[in-house]
Amino acid sequence: MKTLNDLLENNRAWATKINASDPQFFRNLSRQQSPNYLWIGCSDSRVPADQLVGLPPGGLFVHRNVANVVIHTDLNCLSVIQYAVDALKVKHIIVCGHYGCGGVKAALSNSKLGLIDNWLRHVQDVMEKHVELLAAAGDESQCVRLLCELNVIEQVVNVCQTTIVQQAWERGQELSVHGWIYGLEDGLLRDLKMSLTGRSEVAGSHAAAVAAAAAARADA
Repeated sequence: MKTLNDLLENNRAWATKINASDPQFFRNLSRQQSPNYLWIGCSDSRVPADQLVGLPPGGLFVHRNVANVVIHTDLNCLSVIQYAVDALKVKHIIVCGHYGCGGVKAALSNSKLGLIDNWLRHVQDVMEKHVELLAAAGDESQCVRLLCELNVIEQVVNVCQTTIVQQAWERGQELSVHGWIYGLEDGLLRDLKMSLTGRSEVAGSHAAAVAAAAAARADA
């Protein structure tokens, strides 16, 4: 049987290092979970949420799926959002995509990959909603970058439209929803200028963020 001893050894070395610097770290961590942030990101192995923002274990509550999509019938994602908002009382939900996303590329090219085609249909819906902007984006690489950004923007709207977030805002709970994107080529996170703290901000913030993304491609 093939084993993964190298990974287990890495884990032991990591735990030993943490214990040496803070002997109470794991004991304290096991007693509670109180992150301020929910991260909804892509499953891509090159986008490690905790490391990108410099937070230790326990700093982020995380949900990941292919192309960082938020769908109103996805009980997995909705359950994560509900637990984060209602139980953990996170103050921020961050939807983070990344440039060069394979799911976005596949959706844009209408690749036939099997079961995942049904999932990526949601990204294609974003593509069709913004078909004119994408057509004016320039070459294929710029088109992919723009669709990665637009996909994040639309998923932020989807988060804001969940009953979970709507009800949190209605009861006056402190909660903001943000759209970010990560550059694999430079390791930097970029704010897509879509941070919302209430229902009334959704339409205006969405229009402004879409316009800013389109303008950035025009200047590229």
